[in-house]
Amino acid sequence: MRSSPHRPHIPRVLFGALLTVLTTLAALVAGAPAAQADTTICQQFGSTVIQGRYVVQNNRWGTSATQCVTATDTGFRVTQADGAVPTNGAPKSYPSVYNGCHYTNCSPGTSLPARINGISSAPSSISYGFVGDAVYNASYDIWLDPTPRTDGVNRTEIMIWFNKVGSIQPIGSPSGTASVGGRSWQVWTGNNGSNDVISFVAPSAISGWSFDVMDFVRQTVSRGMAQNDWYLTSVQAGFEPWQNGAGLAVNSFSSTVNTGGSGNPGDPGDPKTSCKVTYAPNIWEGGFTADVTIANTGSSPLDAWKLSFTLPAGQRVSSAWNAALSPSSGAVTASGLGHNARIAPGGSQTFGFQATYSGSFARPTGFSLNGTACA
Repeated sequence: MRSSPHRPHIPRVLFGALLTVLTTLAALVAGAPAAQADTTICQQFGSTVIQGRYVVQNNRWGTSATQCVTATDTGFRVTQADGAVPTNGAPKSYPSVYNGCHYTNCSPGTSLPARINGISSAPSSISYGFVGDAVYNASYDIWLDPTPRTDGVNRTEIMIWFNKVGSIQPIGSPSGTASVGGRSWQVWTGNNGSNDVISFVAPSAISGWSFDVMDFVRQTVSRGMAQNDWYLTSVQAGFEPWQNGAGLAVNSFSSTVNTGGSGNPGDPGDPKTSCKVTYAPNIWEGGFTADVTIANTGSSPLDAWKLSFTLPAGQRVSSAWNAALSPSSGAVTASGLGHNARIAPGGSQTFGFQATYSGSFARPTGFSLNGTACA
């Protein structure tokens, strides 16, 4: 039987100081936001929620071999991807994260389905992690249907191929090129037997990008593969692997759908707002601070305000003042504190944060206050 180790005597003064330090640390830990533990999913169609607003799904439908994904605070990674299928056929799965509805599984608080001509913008951002020892694409899946359905297969599928590795190709055949979101894409169109598919294929790998999903939706409408009175039902991002795939990752993902506008370029479509956001950054190489002012332009007070916005890929919040921000990247929500949780009509509140960034600096998108898009 092991004897208890000798405990050295701690002078009372030092003990009191130590107790004070421990109490302070405990208070700091209690006040800090709890980090979400990683969740591993190996069930064929298993899923979990991240950030309180997106669904991560394993979605293994083309093979009986084991596939597992691990959901993180901001995305997911493929931790096991056994098996392989022929590269001239369909992929084996689509591990992904999404905003919206997929076979009746809707992400918390989503505004989807939403009518296309009622969407003013749908900003999204992605940061991918690629591997070289697999055959796969890294792609968005954007689903459109004439009805606001939340189950089953939609009429039209928009795919955005950010990267492809191996001898794989989209559904159908090439139908030209298009400039969408300031980038050039090869366009493929076809039908997979269940729905029409239009694919936008990048000429070289894109590891991260912030863009407006509606640019691709409008391009699809202009090609006659959807109508403005149809519905956007989900915005998904992930991978289609044919062979292997372990190590693939969505490092961060965000998706916001702002309703209230016509969604058509050239139409007024100006949503009625009751808030205005002013964003004032101070930028240096690799970092910045930002002061954010929220003005209540409506006639009623705003209580317990929450401002949602999407940070571009590569930006991460390190500290904040006059608001609580969570999470630190991707789709962020800033919440008022006790002393500034109310914004009177005609009044405003200001908060700020410090963050790091990689690549070129860009401003956030998709500001909405308590669920309403802001000017």
